[in-house]
Order: sequence, then C-alpha cells, then structure tokens
Amino acid sequence: MIELRNVTKTYNSGGRPAVDDVSLQIETGTTVALIGPSGCGKTTTMRMINCLQVPTSGQILVNGQDVTKVDPQVLRRSIGYVIQQVGLFPHMTISENVATVPRLLKHDPAKIRKRVNEMLELVGLDPDEMGPRLPNALSGGQRQRVGFARALAADPEVMLMDEPFGAIDPITRSKVQTEFKEILKKTNKTVVMVTHDLDEALKMGDRVAIMRDGKLLQYDAPIDILARPNSLFVADFLGTDRALKQLNLISVRDRMTPATSTDFPTIAPSASLHFALSEILAQKVEGLIVREDGGPVLGFINRAAVLGPVALAS
Repeated sequence: MIELRNVTKTYNSGGRPAVDDVSLQIETGTTVALIGPSGCGKTTTMRMINCLQVPTSGQILVNGQDVTKVDPQVLRRSIGYVIQQVGLFPHMTISENVATVPRLLKHDPAKIRKRVNEMLELVGLDPDEMGPRLPNALSGGQRQRVGFARALAADPEVMLMDEPFGAIDPITRSKVQTEFKEILKKTNKTVVMVTHDLDEALKMGDRVAIMRDGKLLQYDAPIDILARPNSLFVADFLGTDRALKQLNLISVRDRMTPATSTDFPTIAPSASLHFALSEILAQKVEGLIVREDGGPVLGFINRAAVLGPVALAS
C-alpha cells in the first residue's frame, strides 16, 4: 500500500538530513506508529506521504504510484488527515465540517448527507443531536471524534494522523484510542500516525517505527520491539519497564485455562495481563475467573499464567 524507498529530506545544503535514507513498507489495513525523540524526523516522514513536504531524494509510493507525480490537491483529498487540534471550521456546523472533502469532490448531495450521518454514528455521535451544532459547543473528545469522521468521510484508503490524541485529557484519550482502534479494524484503513507517547504507539500501532536523527532504527510489531530491541538506544527509549509493557499487549483470553472453581473475583477476557496482575495483587487472590458481565464462565487465570513466557509476533 505505502512504500518508502531510500527517502531523504534535507532542508539546508550540507546540513544533517531531517530524514536520512529511510525505507519501509506498510501493508494495506496496517496502522504504523512513528515515534522517537523530538527532531528525529517522524513528522517530516509522515508529511512527505501527502506531499506537504517533498523528498530531496528517494521515492514514496502509494498503491504503486509516486506521490510526487500526482497533483498535490488531488493527492491530499484522497488521503484522510487528522491533526492534534482537529482544525474544524468554527463557522460550520458539525455536519458541514464532516462533509468538507466529499463536497470538494462534488459528490451527490444526498449521498453526502447519508455519508455524514454514517460517519457520525461510526464515531459514536448522534447525527440529529450533534450535526447542527458548532464546534465550540462540543467537548475536546467530541471534537476529536468529528475530526476522525471528517477524515473518513471520503472513504480514503490512507489516513495520516499527527499527534491525534495529544489535546485530550488522559481518561478521555484512552477511551477514544480504544474506540478508534476498533473503527480502524472495521474500515480496514492504512494509517500512519505520529506520536510522542510510547504507550500510545504500542497500543495503536500494528507496527512501530522508532526513529533517531532522521534514521529508522527499528520497525517491528510492538511486542517484538519490546522483547527484542535491536540497539542500546532502542532499549533505553523503551524504558526499564518494557517487560511490564508487554503485559499490556496480551489479553487475558490468550492465557486463561479451564476454570475448576468459581470462588474468585472476575475479569473480562479482553482485559490485559497487566490489569489482571494488578487485580490479583490488589485483591490478594490466587487468580481470577474470566467472564463477560453476566455471561458464562470462560476460564481462569492465575499469576503463573500472567507471568508466563511472552509469545513473539514473529
């Protein structure tokens, strides 16, 4: 879907490249999180995909087509773009904001109205209630949802997300991240996102690209990066608690065993092993019964199962 071939971006002749000979492939339906220290080149790399920045050398291909050979306006209208501050037009209603790109593409008005309603429902907003409102009448989390709906409205194959959750409070951020990850699964979009938040990169990315000084240091599935950092810098960047971070990437359903007793507290099968370990320690129990709310017992998980060996993704 997206391929970067030896891409370099230099702003000043003779200066250090902002992006230095980066090559990577992004498969259809994959979310890639770009992360690294400030000035590492992650934002420049993402912005070159829709030609907001043009490579000094190398190629960027989307569906096999060199992005520099496409009319920039046509290219950008075919790629969804979500930014940290959302960038909604304050004088337009929510419905009008979501309809921006389909309207520029001259889609049929009736189809636009239907699509706008579908997108607002997809991101958990009632079209009748929220559609007529102006952006200043919405909370930060609601505005971010509208930003997602607008980016999805023209049904782009590719979405670029620049610090998309950075302006939301931590509690709302976690909820919106989870919701948007489910939306991406349903819509099979190919996503490149920039973030400075390691936990966000590990949660949202199917693959994580760690950069430093314009270079791509490691490009892997989150669990593989945590288990096998390929350099001392990557290991330091991931932190000394990277073994615990792995527990956030594995669900209880992946480690549960048949239950022989129901005389234990319960936990949902979708909960992380990190949460399961916290519950076991907090409640001072041997383990937890796995079940959905009000549903049948699905299994049991104990401390030994939580702390078992991590299965690498590759």
